[in-house]
Amino acid sequence: MRRPLIAYVALTFAAVLFGVTFVVVKRAVIILPPMAFVGWRFLIGALALLVLAFPRRLGIWRDGLLAGTLLFAGFALQTEGLARTSASNSGLITGLYVVFTPLIAAIVRRAKPSGWALSGTGVAFVGLALLTLRQGVSLSTGDLLTLGCAVAFAAHIVVLSRVVARHPVVPFTAVQLLVTAALALAVSFVREGLPLPNVDVLPALIMTGLAVSAGAFLLQIWSQTVVGPTRTAVMLSLEPAVAAFSAAWILQERLNARGWTGAGLILVGIYLVLARTKDTDALPAAEAITPAH
Repeated sequence: MRRPLIAYVALTFAAVLFGVTFVVVKRAVIILPPMAFVGWRFLIGALALLVLAFPRRLGIWRDGLLAGTLLFAGFALQTEGLARTSASNSGLITGLYVVFTPLIAAIVRRAKPSGWALSGTGVAFVGLALLTLRQGVSLSTGDLLTLGCAVAFAAHIVVLSRVVARHPVVPFTAVQLLVTAALALAVSFVREGLPLPNVDVLPALIMTGLAVSAGAFLLQIWSQTVVGPTRTAVMLSLEPAVAAFSAAWILQERLNARGWTGAGLILVGIYLVLARTKDTDALPAAEAITPAH
């Protein structure tokens, strides 16, 4: 099996884990405030990876600090935005990272994204709209914060594509998770006094901390040593479809015809990017490891 194919399988599995987490987190944040949940969850994931491979080189901490800060920004803005806007708006606008990723990647490379890449991300965006949007979008403060979250997630994917080839995957992932955890716990301490998790929320923290924060992000970061940021973003756009399926299965929330159409368009968008474009969005390893970057 070729490495790109393995990477696509890994990204698909990561998207499934991210999507299933929706149900788990939805129940958990009733018990534990969202920022505290993010902090403890990422701390568990970071500690699990640090046991496996401790980062000893300064460069890992430098690049991990940048990537981890973007990862935290995405989750923080998403959480703050969700408190001020509807869940439908939040899901749609967060999904815009699929559109922003090739645009940011093109700016970084000082090149135009391919027509097929733009078409694929556009179709995936329409699918996300049909899947998540139930009413007209009204741009509120919460919507603007969530828009910032989408930009942060897209920038995180692009940054990974530029720096991941420099470092071993496991310790580099551990640093990102540790940075995210530290920032989230600091915000939680200032705002909420850093509430400790109780036994009712521990299963959710362990599941999301190990399987998702450690496992899924590890799969994503490794995959980005093989494929480019645009394909990564479009593959991960499977997440809202998986979230809808898991919600229907576990929470008995059923998709209507519009929702099924949206899920189908996401798959079409993935096909357009994967089958109709060359992987020119991937930054060459030689460029990724250049000291001048």
